Amino acid sequence: MATLNKDIFGLDVQNHELVKLAYDSYLANSRSSHAKTLKRGEVRGGGKKPWKQKGTGRARFGSTRNPIWRHGGVAFGRTGNENFTKKIAKSAKLLAVRQALSMKNAEKAVFILDNKVQLDGKTKTAAKVIADMGLDGKNVLAVCVEKTPEVLRSTNNLPNVKLVRATYLNVFDIMNADAIVFSEVALKAAEDWLLGVEAEASASKIADKTEVKEEK
Repeated sequence: MATLNKDIFGLDVQNHELVKLAYDSYLANSRSSHAKTLKRGEVRGGGKKPWKQKGTGRARFGSTRNPIWRHGGVAFGRTGNENFTKKIAKSAKLLAVRQALSMKNAEKAVFILDNKVQLDGKTKTAAKVIADMGLDGKNVLAVCVEKTPEVLRSTNNLPNVKLVRATYLNVFDIMNADAIVFSEVALKAAEDWLLGVEAEASASKIADKTEVKEEK
């Protein structure tokens, strides 16, 4: 059985500001900007002056589509071009994910699924695995390496199970899950991604090639 890396699941999280920032960033980046209101120039009608300028004793108006009139335009309303995205550095995002996983591990909500357990594409099989782990009725975040057809068919009809790839873990899904289940392969992939193993390896290869060229 695989063990949990302390650099990912054993952090002492004293300040939750980074986790909150990553959580809010996920929600903001998922927000659409389809809402749009009509300005006074876009509302149909209103071309005729409602009454003459002087002599009526009433206030001067040039159009019935004035924003203060009923059925008029909207002042300072949505344009449909709003940008709600919140940028966060990649290193900060990965640290926030590690902190969130550490918090869940402290709650004993992180589980590792043995590689011997294989999903055959049947919902019944996946439901039995979850029930055997004592997670029946809980919101489960299942972490896999690839969303194969068998895994998707097994989990799609389970209302309390959300499937996510190891390299797409995010603070929002982690914090909203009652339990996080990793397969041993997915755990290794998540650790490599969160600790930047592949990036370090590629950087070292580039450095080695540079040194060889300089020697030549």
